[in-house]
Amino acid sequence: MAKTIEILYRDAELAVVDKPSGISMLRDRGGEPDLWSAIKSHFADEGTQARLVHRLDKGTSGALLVALSEPCQKHLTRALQRQQVRKFYAALCVDRPPVAGTGEVDLPLTPGRKSRYRIAGERRHIAMGTGHGNVRWSLPSAKVFHDRTAHDAVTRFRIVHAHPRHTLLSVHPLTGRTHQIRVHLAWIGYPILGDHLYGAPTDSAQHWPRLALHCHRLVIPGLRGRLTVSSPLPDTFGHAP
Repeated sequence: MAKTIEILYRDAELAVVDKPSGISMLRDRGGEPDLWSAIKSHFADEGTQARLVHRLDKGTSGALLVALSEPCQKHLTRALQRQQVRKFYAALCVDRPPVAGTGEVDLPLTPGRKSRYRIAGERRHIAMGTGHGNVRWSLPSAKVFHDRTAHDAVTRFRIVHAHPRHTLLSVHPLTGRTHQIRVHLAWIGYPILGDHLYGAPTDSAQHWPRLALHCHRLVIPGLRGRLTVSSPLPDTFGHAP
């Protein structure tokens, strides 16, 4: 665990912390150091109580919101529930998606086995449509499924740079489902590098020292106006083999 917490933004109401990859947000059964304990300790030393608002996966790095007051926690929790906090991620995926403009995956998710999530719909019912440089994967309205555990999930992405074997994407999840970006990209055939849960660990094209997913920008509806905070892109994301 890093000895110091890197702060990207701080005011009296909220902070944005730069989360490292490979660190769990909360303490797990293994008892390894967790980020939230370090964050609470950091702000407690300043006489401030840190309040949990949202989480990032263990392998994901980047901008993480932390509320520093109860009113701010309520405000941000409500904003996240209403999808008013805009999150933008950088992701390195295998190969190059067939996108000239933007891609959109509009496929609901449902809990699967062993802490995994899956698409709530049969592959044979899911359509891929194209038009004006955009590609969209969706479940046609005629193919209604009846899964009470399913929740809408929409992910948009665009290509930033194509490497010989991998592609750097800018990804904007319109909804905030657990593992949403990872599930959607893997399902359409372009898993994130280093994603051993939804990708293929034995595929040499997917080998990477970490999960190649980074929250690089948050647009936050603040108590006093909109705020944008960015986290620098890891150097390795721009130098994929």
